[in-house]
Amino acid sequence: MDMKGFNQYKEQSINTMTQGELLLLLYDELYKRLAQAELTLEKQEYPVFENCVDRAVAIIQYLDDTLDRKYDISQNLTQLYEYFTYELGRVKIGRRKDLLAHVKSMIGELRDAFRQAQKSGDSGK
Repeated sequence: MDMKGFNQYKEQSINTMTQGELLLLLYDELYKRLAQAELTLEKQEYPVFENCVDRAVAIIQYLDDTLDRKYDISQNLTQLYEYFTYELGRVKIGRRKDLLAHVKSMIGELRDAFRQAQKSGDSGK
């Protein structure tokens, strides 16, 4: 397989996505990283677990950094992202699967809410 062609295709796909599609892609990746963290924590693969948590925190930071601050909901999302970051720090330090499951559940609900909003917005066109 020609990796150069594949990478060009992937880059073009990302460049043609709407903001809503990109947001959902980020949330999907965030959720995936947290699921991987759960699996690797159970297997006691701590370096991989820590890497997954670090990647999840980096995605959350990116989501916060790219918020459009002119909307009121941005302040609420910032507080939520700060909470997620704090809790994931506790997860990483204490290897707490209960906290990890809680954060993953909340992120899944938020992702589903954004997905529903995206669908509602698309059907209104």
